[in-house]
Amino acid sequence: MRQVDIGPERDGQRIDNALMTLLKGVPKSMIYRLLRTGQVRVNGKRAKPDTRLNAGDTLRIPPVRTAEKVPDRGPSADMVAAVAEAVIFEDKHFLAIDKPSGIASHGGSGVSHGAIELLRAARPDQHLELVHRLDRDTSGVLVFAKTRAGLTGLQAAIRAGQVTKQYLCLMVGHPPKARFDVNAPLLKSVLQGGERMVRVSDSGKPSLTFFREMEQLTGARLMQATLGTGRTHQIRVHAAHIGHPLAGDTKYGDREANKRFREKGLQRLFLHAAHMGFELEGRAYGFSAPLPDDLKNFLDVLGDKGKSNRWLRPAAPRPGPRKQNR
Repeated sequence: MRQVDIGPERDGQRIDNALMTLLKGVPKSMIYRLLRTGQVRVNGKRAKPDTRLNAGDTLRIPPVRTAEKVPDRGPSADMVAAVAEAVIFEDKHFLAIDKPSGIASHGGSGVSHGAIELLRAARPDQHLELVHRLDRDTSGVLVFAKTRAGLTGLQAAIRAGQVTKQYLCLMVGHPPKARFDVNAPLLKSVLQGGERMVRVSDSGKPSLTFFREMEQLTGARLMQATLGTGRTHQIRVHAAHIGHPLAGDTKYGDREANKRFREKGLQRLFLHAAHMGFELEGRAYGFSAPLPDDLKNFLDVLGDKGKSNRWLRPAAPRPGPRKQNR
């Protein structure tokens, strides 16, 4: 049995993410099995995957045997370059990139190298930490911390609901209103193998998304989605819940609609993290990433190529409570 005293560097970190670092080489599915069966304890109590650690906690980890790993050859030079060239902002605290679709936020679950590993390979002399996550298929703004103050400060702002996060997404069909909110609690499940699935459930966590129509297109609507909470897969599940799933969503979407859109050229999930804003130490930060060419080209297929694309201009945040993102 192994006991780990949690220091300030892991204060606020989710226990599943901490275990992936502490148990290098252990499959993600085994880590979730240890948590599910109560073998991992924090201060003597059973821990769930989303339990957050605090400085001063005592983490108990059972003995785990790992298979011999094939030596890591490291990421390809092309992948490292793709992420290194995607930097859109940098100062002493933060580095933000416009993450390409198809690159995970971090390695694990069959992914050898995510954006954080690729950036560390590109900048071996810098300390970088992943502040939040985007799904592998989602493109757009992804923020990393270069300092401990940046990491803890932004993570605290996220937990306090003081971060604005806006996405552009393509909804299948025609929602009846140009502006509407989806307020539906979400329950997350971790399937065998570590895959995450989310569904609307009264026993889930409160979840709120604000949708605003940006463009009317043939068989679809381009929407801006602003997060009121930051749950896993929130926009995708809320869109599916109201009967208008996101185009290209193979997990929660409409199979027939996805097939039609694929034949027209859409090769991935139409979800893009367009803007993230927050304040730290009296400074206002705002990171924006334009819609990628593949998604813009697909909109041209669905719409009028000569039409003014007003959605390319950043929209002002919707009045109301400060928005949170995961």
